[in-house]
Order: sequence, then structure tokens, then C-alpha cells
Amino acid sequence: MDFEKKEHPEFPTVNKAHVEQVIVPELSQWCLTNGVALASSENVYTAVAAPTTVFPTPVPRAAYQSAKQLQKPFNKLYAQIANSKWLLKETKSLAKADPEFTGRLFKLYEDRTAKSKQTLKYGIFRSDYLIDHKTASVKQVEFNTVSVSFGGLSSKVGELHSYLNVMGKYDVAGKSFYEPGELHVSESIVFLVKALAAALTLYKVDTEDTAAKREQDDKVVLFVVEPKELNLYDQKLLEYNLLKLYGINSLRATLDEVKTEFTYGRDNRLVHKKTGKEAGVVYYRTGYDVRDYAKEDHWDARGFLEESFAVKAPDLSVQLAGTKKIQQLLTEDKVISKFVDDAKTKKELMDSFVKIYPLDNSEQGKLGKKLALEKPENYVLKPQREGGGHNVYKKDIPAFLKGIKEDEWDAYILMELIDAKPTTKNFIVRDGKLSTEPIISELGIYGSIIFDGDNIHMNDYSGSLLRSKLVSSNEGGVVAGFGCIDSMYLMD
Repeated sequence: MDFEKKEHPEFPTVNKAHVEQVIVPELSQWCLTNGVALASSENVYTAVAAPTTVFPTPVPRAAYQSAKQLQKPFNKLYAQIANSKWLLKETKSLAKADPEFTGRLFKLYEDRTAKSKQTLKYGIFRSDYLIDHKTASVKQVEFNTVSVSFGGLSSKVGELHSYLNVMGKYDVAGKSFYEPGELHVSESIVFLVKALAAALTLYKVDTEDTAAKREQDDKVVLFVVEPKELNLYDQKLLEYNLLKLYGINSLRATLDEVKTEFTYGRDNRLVHKKTGKEAGVVYYRTGYDVRDYAKEDHWDARGFLEESFAVKAPDLSVQLAGTKKIQQLLTEDKVISKFVDDAKTKKELMDSFVKIYPLDNSEQGKLGKKLALEKPENYVLKPQREGGGHNVYKKDIPAFLKGIKEDEWDAYILMELIDAKPTTKNFIVRDGKLSTEPIISELGIYGSIIFDGDNIHMNDYSGSLLRSKLVSSNEGGVVAGFGCIDSMYLMD
């Protein structure tokens, strides 16, 4: 059977009562049984089902394939930026406009990075897109270089929707609605772990000391996490698969715990005091927002990790390559041409961009200021932050800008809003309650790259993520309470 050409409605035709009485209980039970969960904000030892959609959301197969094919060129582009003197020049300028965060990261880079002898760099990336309603093409929302999340839950939600389909929950007669091959299950849980294992394999200490070589055989991955981490189970899924597939153990530490639990061994190797295990890879699941550095000790802990010989995912240069300012600059042909020689590749990357303006005193910056104040309904204002809840939208932009000093405006970019088509036939389940508002979905593509200067050891597509949010909400963060995890029904 040619499933790609099979025609049927985008969503099952079941009524709300069937969803509430049949699907939601089964969905919630499957989520808790299989780790599609968040830690309770009241008790981290208690799990609650993560917000998900009831049905997989239709995504044009061509759009998904297009985004997938862009990932390896984007990985390489950001690796080249992380290696460049150009990044340092632009970041130094940005640091003046955003001293409390970008400025602190840049100072750490200048003061601490050179003290590490580790030359391997590691990027766990995610490029996020909306699908433009008029052109059906993918348009980049942002490129994330630090603490990318939901690689574990993404795979599980695809399995959830496949389970509900096979069990006949999407049909009142108990039959499957979708055919095999139509429902996409992301392999991010496998691919991201593959890259972590590869980074640990590439990690090595140049030594003839027999004891030091033996110690390297007991290497682990250190997850640096937030205290009272709500997205615990997404991380745990990666930890468990790292052990299951590669026999690699993991350790966890908050920025408060880093210096009390770890010390330097030979060559600044990062050693766990209690067990003597050596952390060959440091995987940051925190450190992307000024709020993650609530105390001066947290900045010192980050510097301690950066000076270590461990491979960092990411190190400071890779994290700084992912600022919104760099994303804005890359929309300029003269800038992206510094890093991409191939005309076809450059065009494909640039075709995924929307207009992004600086808010400085350049000609483009003056135009950006004018648009922000006079036509704000078409734009979103973004600071150099991740994690949801930071952006300023549409009519709120003028008042926000007028409320801060104009010499601080350059810490923001003004981005054209993408015309994405909402759907009215899917539902979101959060805390066991059903929401029937229209939703908009955002496609994320994971990528992994391990490099040493110009030498690229690994450059892979690492799976996908679909997140959906209520149309009434501007933000889409799942843990922040704005969105949910979804999966794709690939349609032609």
C-alpha cells in the first residue's frame, strides 16, 4: 500500500466526550508509566504527566525534510562561528549592552577558557522553526546552543501517539486511524545519547602515566542541572539510555554542588571527590539565563568547569555563538558569507530566515527602531535569553522600549513574526484537564557536532521535536507553562 498518497482527514472525528472519557485516562496512564513526566513543583519526588496533545499534529512531510536537511549545515556554521575571532569582536560589543549576562559570560570566557588545555568542542543544538502559512516553508525562530531540552520526551510522545492509534483509541469503533509510516517517532533519545558517548570516547588525556590511563576507563558524563529540576525525567531518559546503550554512567550536580563535589586531578581533569570518577563530558542543562547564576558562587562554579579538561556541551564560545545578536547578524549576506562558501548551501540557510533588525545606531538599527515604535504589531522583541517568558510582543514593544535607556536597546533584536497556521481540531492535556483552544506548532530539529578547530569528528542530525502552544499564548515554553509536547503526522 502506498501510505504516502493515502488521503484521510487530518484529525480523527471523535467527539469531546470520547476524548475525555476514553483517550485522556489512557494517555495520562501511559505518560506516567513511560516517563512522559515533569517533577512536581511542590515535591520533586512526585511526578505529574507532562503536557501533551491528544492527537499528533499534521506537518507537511516536505517541510520536515527541509528542516532536517538544514541541520548539518547549521551545525557546521555555528561550529565555525564558535572558532572565529569575529564572534569575540561582536560579543565584546554586545557585552556592553547586556553586562549582567552576556557580559559576565564573555568575561568568564576571557578569564578562564584559556586555562583549559581541552581543544575539543561539542555542540548539542536545536534549530526551531514555524511553518509559514503562505509558502509552506520552514522559517527559523531561533537556534539554541545551550541546554536544549526534550530530547527524551520527544521520542516518548511519538510512541504515546502511536500506542493510542494502535490500541484504537482514536476511533469509536476501536480501529487504527493512522497507517504505519504516517506517525513520526523521533529518534532524538537515541541520537543525542550516541553523540554524548562519542564525545566521551574522543576525550583523552595525553599521558604516559599508567594509573592516569586506568582512571580514564571510569569516565562519566556530568549533567549540570537546576536545583529542584522540573524537567528531571527528560534528562533521566537520556541518562538511562546512555547506560543501557553504551554502559556509560552519569553524575548530576547543581552549580551549588560543583565545587563541593568535584576537584581537579592531573591536567585539570574533573574528578568526583566521593567516587573518584572522572567527568569527561560536562553537559549543561542550566546556565542559559541570568537567573541561573543567583549567587556569585554560581559564576565561579561555571568558571571552574570551563577551566577543567572535560569536554563541555557547550563551552562558553559555543554558547555565545547562540546569542540572538549572532542570529540577527547571520541574516546579512556579508556576514554569513564569512562562514559559508557554497552558494547553494548559503541560499538554503538564508531562505529559512525572516527579517531581523538590530536596535543600534546603524542604518538597519535606525530602521529597526522605527519599525519597533511605529509598526510593532508585526514583530517580537527578543533579549539575549533562553527558556521562555522573556520576549516582548507586538503592541507591548513601544512601551517596553520607552521604559529602558536607549543605550540598552542594542541588547535586543527585533524579529519579524512568522505567519503560522493554527489548528482547531487538536487538544492539549495539562494536569489531566482538556484544553480545546486552537494551537500553533513549532518544529525543532536537533543536531550534534564535535569538533577540534577545523577538524570535525562528528556532525549529525539528532532527531526532532514538536511543541504546540495555545494561540492565545505568545510564549511556547513547556516547563514554563506555555506549551506542550506534541508529535507529527507527516502528510503529503
